[in-house]
Amino acid sequence: MNVRPLHDRLIIQRLEEGEQKVGGIIIPDTAKEKPQQGRVIAAGTGKVKDDGTRQRPDVNAGDLILFGKYSGQEIKLEGGEYLIMREDEVLGVIEGADAKKKK
Repeated sequence: MNVRPLHDRLIIQRLEEGEQKVGGIIIPDTAKEKPQQGRVIAAGTGKVKDDGTRQRPDVNAGDLILFGKYSGQEIKLEGGEYLIMREDEVLGVIEGADAKKKK
């Protein structure tokens, strides 16, 4: 992907959740809630402070993050669906997520 987010913006790819079942009934895709976890695909160079210096983002490409239900703007790039959001919309970074996947 040849897109670079500007300033304090991030490009996020939502994580797909498994099939949801409630009492043996399979919930269709249209009724499912969108996951509030995602992987950072690209991060901007950071926010410019009042004194002209740049504050580097706390998240990096590859981090697994949590974000609010209505955070960001949905975009489509190269056939994939992504979110673009500001760094301050990120609620937290999931630490050790890569270690759990390797086991």
